[in-house]
Amino acid sequence: MPRYDLVIFDNDGVLVDSEPLSNRLLADYLTELGFPTTIEDSYRDFMGAAAHTVHDVIAERYAGATLPAGFDEDFHGRVFAAFRENLTAVAGAPELLKWAQANAVRYCVASSAHHEWIRTAHEVTGLRPFFTDAQLFSAQDVGRGKPAPDLFLHAAAAMGVAPDRCVVLEDSPLGVAAARAAGMDVYGYSALTPRERLAAATGLIDDLARFPALL
Repeated sequence: MPRYDLVIFDNDGVLVDSEPLSNRLLADYLTELGFPTTIEDSYRDFMGAAAHTVHDVIAERYAGATLPAGFDEDFHGRVFAAFRENLTAVAGAPELLKWAQANAVRYCVASSAHHEWIRTAHEVTGLRPFFTDAQLFSAQDVGRGKPAPDLFLHAAAAMGVAPDRCVVLEDSPLGVAAARAAGMDVYGYSALTPRERLAAATGLIDDLARFPALL
């Protein structure tokens, strides 16, 4: 009997190599607006988080400061332009999805990013044929993003699978915490994130080719 009935993939940093691009652009944009931010700051504070987190952190650190109207749309525009020029799939991601399809492994994506972000990333990297719209879940779909369990619980319910029969592949501490809170096993993908930041995961991998053996 398979250990799991559903694999839930995070998207950014697990399937598409977007984290370096998006975090550099976010750090540059916040700095441009007068909120000095390094890419290391961005990784630490925003990786794996829903879009509202950026607004929350800026307000907390800068005495209630607000980002300009249209900030999210402008940032997404910058990111999508960079995606079209430079975004690639994470090494091994297409092969992993092909393996899942060939072996009738049920899977979906649960991402903190907006649906348009997910679709754009998949189209640019050639991953779109691996997913139907019914397999794509966003923090837009729930009231609270990661580290709350809501997104993973929503994805599991929509796919008709009990949480304890799901396994998550995540690359952010927030995502690991969300999966744990949802009562799911979670493997930390440590190719980019320091292993110690993913220590709460069920286990760690640094190569997607190793993931099928865990299932």
